[in-house]
Amino acid sequence: MSPFRSHMDLALSEARAAAARGEVPVGAVVVAPDGSVVARAGNRTREMNDPTAHAEILALRAACAAAGSERLPGHDLYVTLEPCPMCASAISQARIARLYYGAPDPKSGGVAQGPRVFSHPQSHHAPEIYDGIAADAAAGLLKAFFAGRR
Repeated sequence: MSPFRSHMDLALSEARAAAARGEVPVGAVVVAPDGSVVARAGNRTREMNDPTAHAEILALRAACAAAGSERLPGHDLYVTLEPCPMCASAISQARIARLYYGAPDPKSGGVAQGPRVFSHPQSHHAPEIYDGIAADAAAGLLKAFFAGRR
């Protein structure tokens, strides 16, 4: 097994790119068991006119396509913001092994806040969860983005 290396820097880069496109700055990166990055994405809901085009969903879709499977056992997901309930459910369905996220989302989160998707009996798989990774940087991007909208 490879030594641990955080990929949150890549997720933050995707979040910054999303903000530059006028999207809410959230970025996600999927890492294979061998440590290679297999997918990365930022929010594209406005660009694609698609409410499901969250960074996590787009990254999971690309990683599953690359793997030729709907499941990604042993894979890690890095995301700059606590996943919403929709994304948390997709993470469970994809069988992601470890979820690393940055800022908490008290308003729309679905992991540590609100519905806590992984704690429900209907959740067939719960990843290991590591929160607070580069949380200040992730929260700063979100605060700056929304301050510019007001």
